[in-house]
Amino acid sequence: MSIMASTGGETAAASAARRRSGRIKASRIVVFLLLCLFSAFLIFPLLWMLSTSLKAPHEVMSLDLRLLPEKFQWNNYVELFRQYPVFRYMGNTAYITVMNIAGKLISCTLVAYGFAKYRARGKNVLFVILLSTMMVPWAVTMVPLFILFKEIGWYNTFLPLWVPSFFGDAFSIFLLRQFVMGIPKELEEAARIDGAGLPRVLWNVVVPNLKPALVVVAIFSFFYTWNDFLGPLIFLTDPDKATLQLGIQFLRTQFNVQWHYMMAFSVVSLVPCLVVFFFGQRQIVEGITLTGIK
Repeated sequence: MSIMASTGGETAAASAARRRSGRIKASRIVVFLLLCLFSAFLIFPLLWMLSTSLKAPHEVMSLDLRLLPEKFQWNNYVELFRQYPVFRYMGNTAYITVMNIAGKLISCTLVAYGFAKYRARGKNVLFVILLSTMMVPWAVTMVPLFILFKEIGWYNTFLPLWVPSFFGDAFSIFLLRQFVMGIPKELEEAARIDGAGLPRVLWNVVVPNLKPALVVVAIFSFFYTWNDFLGPLIFLTDPDKATLQLGIQFLRTQFNVQWHYMMAFSVVSLVPCLVVFFFGQRQIVEGITLTGIK
């Protein structure tokens, strides 16, 4: 009797385990299908932009909405680069982006190290004031900055678009500070015992341990600067100094919009962002999830 009871109990437990496993599999399938649905919903505008860039002008304005063009017009990209100085716009954007990334990495690392490791009266108050600047919208400072840069002769130059990055960024400083606080002080003390000064400690001890956070700061700075439209629109007037985002708007005139070229231009502008995100998504997740972990 005891053997039969134990066998019946094992059978019931196995049956319950199978039911739980079936429910888990069913829930995973539902979640997977929902993710596929939302992914298709989010990616559809990108597919439509790519499709429009390969259509003829009459297809773009046609009321017959079709995702695939009748004939792929690869010549749209050739004509885009032939009629418009895309490489010049790309070079201007790349220059501004590289300078912004360099400025944020240098300035934010130094400021974050100071907030994390040095003891000073009122340090926490200053840090709270720094974080409070994140609540100030760009529209509030736009006009004062324009007047300032115009008075000092920086109007219609690239300087207003990258020099402020060398004075730090509140979010980047916060992110790097959390990482610096997680670096054991014994590493710095060992380096100082070996005769290393502050620059050597920063370069050989702090920076290698900040690699995930520094990559996140660089990627975020790249996305923001590469896709910035309002800044170049305000400070630049020379068409030869235009960025990619301004160049896209040059295809829109008062009486005509060349949608096929505009979409092709948008695809060209989007490709570097996709490449950076594809190779840096792991660092983004790692850098954000490790923030504050000691």
